[in-house]
This record gives sequence, structure tokens and C-alpha cells, in this order.
Amino acid sequence: MEKSTNIDFYMDHLGDFGSYQLRQFLLNLMSAFTAGLHMMVLVTVAAVPEYKCLIPELESESNITNWIVAPKFNNDSCQAINTYNQTVNCEKWIFNETYYGTTRATQWNMICDNRWMGSLAQMSYMFGVFTGSVVLGSLADKFGRKKIFCISAVAQLFLSIGVAFLNNYWIFIAATYVYGIFGSSGSYISGFVLTMELVGPSKRSVCGILFQTTFASGIMAVAAWGYFIRDTFLLQIIYGLHSLILIPHFWLIDESPRWLWGQGRKEEAIKIIQRALKTNNKTMPILLEKEQMVSLNNDEPVKESNQNRSYSIIDLFKTPNLRNNTINVCLYWFAASFGYYGISLRTGNLPGNPYFMLFVMAAVEIPSYIFVTLSMDRMGRRFLSSSMMIVGGTALLISAFFPSDPLSQSISTGIVFLGKFCIAGAFAIIYNYTVERFPTVVRNTAIGLGSMFARLAGGFTPLVTLLDSYDARAPAITFALVTLISGVLSTLLPETLNTIMPQTMEDGEEFGKGDTCFTTGCFGRKKKPQPKKKEIPVEESY
Repeated sequence: MEKSTNIDFYMDHLGDFGSYQLRQFLLNLMSAFTAGLHMMVLVTVAAVPEYKCLIPELESESNITNWIVAPKFNNDSCQAINTYNQTVNCEKWIFNETYYGTTRATQWNMICDNRWMGSLAQMSYMFGVFTGSVVLGSLADKFGRKKIFCISAVAQLFLSIGVAFLNNYWIFIAATYVYGIFGSSGSYISGFVLTMELVGPSKRSVCGILFQTTFASGIMAVAAWGYFIRDTFLLQIIYGLHSLILIPHFWLIDESPRWLWGQGRKEEAIKIIQRALKTNNKTMPILLEKEQMVSLNNDEPVKESNQNRSYSIIDLFKTPNLRNNTINVCLYWFAASFGYYGISLRTGNLPGNPYFMLFVMAAVEIPSYIFVTLSMDRMGRRFLSSSMMIVGGTALLISAFFPSDPLSQSISTGIVFLGKFCIAGAFAIIYNYTVERFPTVVRNTAIGLGSMFARLAGGFTPLVTLLDSYDARAPAITFALVTLISGVLSTLLPETLNTIMPQTMEDGEEFGKGDTCFTTGCFGRKKKPQPKKKEIPVEESY
């Protein structure tokens, strides 16, 4: 061949973001919309309306006044005084239908002593996402991003519609767990990694943040449909039908050339790149003849065996530098999700139309994503992510100590929204950071592992909120402290801005050694030139 090279050479000639990348990106972006939508479905279909104990002597709804806002447990909503002046537990309730018709909560009376049923339903979905993040992430690294994307899309469609027909609580919980595996993990994570491995370094930040913005738009769609459709069965069907937009992807998206190259399937990778070059109206300076195509797949036996090796989560912990970074990144994922859902629960307690509040809670993330998009390539990933986590955690901690008078609570609400602005932005950055920090052979696995910790945090969040029975400030303080600790520890991670994405496990171990906020400055290795990548012959490249 006229010039020795590797996969980065071909991707460089493809350009950072041409027509081909745009088309693939828009297709992958649809997975973020459905992931956000399915993540918040239970907020509407299992919503708990305002309710009041139905007293036998006063069964007429016209006699019921002073509705009690769920889930505030008190004698008026869960206990009553009978004609013998005895305090008894309620057995029936009247639900306010101002905003909701029938929901899963009213169907199974998920209130008072049964409040745990609602928390268990949300936890079941989150732990499904938790499982999918690990299992499907690893399978995508082994069998390919596209294959897992398409399988997950089909499963997502059938499961999201199927749960609407379930009327047994425990069967519903089991199905919701499986629904979570495919609803917000498989297609979303694979689509994100497909995009990050295809676009150039200058566009990764924008594309990554647009994924988060589209995820938020999915949450807005939940609120919009919930406002117009009050029947839970029909609402769940409508939510499920959104997954139809992912089915044509089997014919429309391509496998990742980087993944194919890493698996030793270089001929397939080159064919996709050549097709992409044609779409981008570019030509490759090296024309590959049939003999050269064959040589791409005839590497030395040792090299070939390394390329065909399957990696797992365990490989992320085998070497010291990669292990330390993996632990730190996993804590960051956990803390960002912990703070994000902790703040969301606080804003959800604001009075007003619940659909409007859900819409606003999602919409407030968009200015944060715009700020991150404009700042991330200037300030770097490390400084921006650590500072936003620290500010967000501090805001959440301060908000817990405001008194209960209206003025103080108004100020507290403003501080909480500042906290959400920061933590939502930090949450968006970690997706980009994880893709850029970990090597191609375990990149999907790393994203899946991080997402697993995020969903683990989301699953435990409903349990942490129960601490308010001991102290009303306990949940907010817990969320704030975890977020602050992670923000400080993230200063020890290496900067990934303007770096070459590692390809092999060896690249991943060497990446960013000695680069922390305290050794090279919080903005990364300024003025230090990027080492020139050694040219590797194709028959030795990986």
C-alpha cells in the first residue's frame, strides 16, 4: 500500500461530521427519545392522585373536602375516626380526578401502608435498566453495536405495549423489570456509542449533549401525552407505540467501523468507510484492491488472536491506572444520578399541574445542556464536570436548611433549580467522558457499567426519600454529600479534550497517566503537544 496506516487514518479522511455522519446520528438520536420516554412512563401511568379516606357515613363525594396531597401520610388520608370515636385505618379512598383518571396507583391502592408498592414498581424498572446496562453493554462489545440496538428496539416495542394488559401486581413488577432492561438501555447505549465512534473529536461534545437533550424531550412527551390522555391503558399503549420509530434502523444504520476493525473484520470496516466517503463526496487516497483487502484480514496469528478476544467488565479492573479511573467514573455516574433524581423529587413537590411540573423539570435541563455544549470544548471535561457537581451538591445541601416560610421556600426552590441545572449538565458530560476515556474494545462495556451505577442510584432514590420520616432534611443532605464527594474525586481523572480515543486495552492503561487537576492544572495539559501517533502498517494495525 502507498501509505502505512490504521483505522484512525481512514476515519480522519472521512471527516468529523459529513452527510453520512449526520444521517447516522439522527437515526441513533431516536433511541435517546424513546429511552427518556420509557424512563418516566410510571410517573403518569402509576401516578398517585390526591386522596382522602372514604368514611362510611359520608360516602358521597360532595361531602369530601380538603383533599390531602399524596404521599403525605397523616390521619386525614390514611386513618379516620369512626362513630365510636375510635381511630381506624382506612380501607377505601376517594381519589381526586382533577388531573388523573384511573392509574396503577388507584387500581392497586398504592398509598398509606402500601406506599412501598409504588416505590417497588419504579425500582423494578430502574433495576431492569441496571441489568441491561451491564449485560447488553457487554454483549454489544462482543456481538456488535447494531445487533444489540435492533434486538433491543424490537423487545422494547413489545414489552412497552404488553405491560398495559397486565392486571396482576406481581406479574406487572416482573414484566416491568424486563421492560427496563430493553426500554432505556440497549438501543440507547448502543446508539450513543455508535455515534461517538463515528463522528470526529470536534463534534463529539455537541452530539453527546444532543443525546441528553433528546432524552429530556422524551420526558416532555410523557407529560404532553399524559395531559391529553387520562386512561392508563390507552396511555401505556401510546407510549409503547413510540418504539416503532426504531424498527427501520435494521436497514438504515451501519455497524461501527471501529468495532469491526477491533474485531479483525477490517474488510467490512473499509467497505462502510468507503460508502461513507462516497456519501460525504470525498475520496480515499488509498484504493484498496482485492489482494489488499485480503491482506487486511491475514494478520499475524498472535495479533489476530488478540483482536478476536472478548473483553468483559473484569478487564476494566486488571491494571492499576484503568482500575482507578473505572472506580472513580462509576462513583461519578452513581452520584450524578443520585443528585439528579434527588433534585427531581424536590421539584416534583411544587404545587400546580403535575404534567406542567414534569414538563418544566425536563425543560430546565435544556439551558444546562446548551451551556455545557458551549463550554465543554473550552474548559475541558474534567474542570466543567467536577465544578458543576460541586456547585450542584452545595446548592442541594444549602436548600435543605431553609425555614418553611413562603419567602424562604421560594428562595430554596430557586437554589434547587440551580442545583438541577448543574447536576443535569454534569450528568451529560459523563457520557462523553466515558466514551473518550475507555478503549474501543470495552467502550460499550464501560458505558454500560457506568449506566448500571446510575440506574442503581436511581433505584435506591425512592428508598432514601423515606428517611424524611426521621428528619425532613435527611434525604437532601444524603443526596448532597454523595454528589459533593464525587465532585471532589473527579478532579483526579485525566482530561480527554482533544485526545485520541484509545483503541486497545494497552492504550487504555497508558491513557492520562499522571494527569490530574493537581499535577497538570484543572484545565488539562495546556501547551503540551499531543504526541504524534506512530504510523502502524495495516497488517499490524488494530
